[in-house]
Amino acid sequence: MSTFHAEEADPFCLPVQSATWLAGAPWRRFASMGDSLAAGTHDPSPGYADMGWCDRLAGLLRRVHPDLAYLNTATIGSTTAGTLDRQLGAILEFRPDLLHISCGANDLWRTAPDITAIERTMRQLFERAATTGALLTTFTLGRAFIVPGFQDWHERVRALNDIVRALAAEHRVVLADMWDHPVNERPDLLSADRIHFSAAGQAVMTAELVKALALRIGEEAGA
Repeated sequence: MSTFHAEEADPFCLPVQSATWLAGAPWRRFASMGDSLAAGTHDPSPGYADMGWCDRLAGLLRRVHPDLAYLNTATIGSTTAGTLDRQLGAILEFRPDLLHISCGANDLWRTAPDITAIERTMRQLFERAATTGALLTTFTLGRAFIVPGFQDWHERVRALNDIVRALAAEHRVVLADMWDHPVNERPDLLSADRIHFSAAGQAVMTAELVKALALRIGEEAGA
């Protein structure tokens, strides 16, 4: 009997249980770069596989291509500038054909974050990443967590999410928008730090990204 009974019954996780969702996936070199969101940082959740979204996605892609190469350079606390300066080189050397980028949240943990500077750096990052020729993916931040020290926290996150959405549109990035997803209402969504999605949330994030990737696969096949 499976120990992942809660995950199997979760309506937001069901789409990733079938390998057919990514049956036509062409990607053989998957990479993720950025901060803890890109790293899949999480606490365990009872009844769910103890894996971050990125490791989950790599596992699903390996069902299609067992020889998939996978690199994750993401580090907890990385800012947009740190991601650009300290991770991009390894990513370019790896030559991914599927590349995830998530960063910017750590730039908001300042008394007065410079949204213009964040946008400028993120634009450089996405533009450089696009030169790899890889299909790019990203998330928006969810609204589940609040930082008590910043009463305007949600406004900060909305500003960052707007930047992410705009860059996604410009570069045809596959976007899984988590800001207003129903999973944000779950009382057990967050890890003990009250910031990162737990394993249950990671499973839902994977499902949303898989669905978005499957849609892109279908679009490319019909082109």
